[in-house]
Amino acid sequence: MKFLVDAQLPRRIARILQHAGYDAIHTLDLPQQNRTTDSMLITIAEQEERIIITKDADFVESFILFQRPRKLLVVTTGNISNQQLEALFLAALNQIAEAFKAHSYVELSRTALIIHQ
Repeated sequence: MKFLVDAQLPRRIARILQHAGYDAIHTLDLPQQNRTTDSMLITIAEQEERIIITKDADFVESFILFQRPRKLLVVTTGNISNQQLEALFLAALNQIAEAFKAHSYVELSRTALIIHQ
């Protein structure tokens, strides 16, 4: 499973995923870094078969209207410390991986992992 972590999330999320054995990159790892446009992120995700992890609602709209990106994890925690977010990811990591085996749109909130059909 491969992930692309969007700019508004800490690079540490990509590192956590890497340490868990996943192929993960952050926008800071891309040539244009955090200036990479949403459409370019979608293109990269589709070419490399990556799941985009983001807080950006524009990706939700694109997914619902155009099925782009093909797989999307939206973080809807609101304001949360990086430490709390990292702990949340670690706790939900196995569930996230399982969810993406059969689903394309998953949401991580402070209290639940929500699978959208």
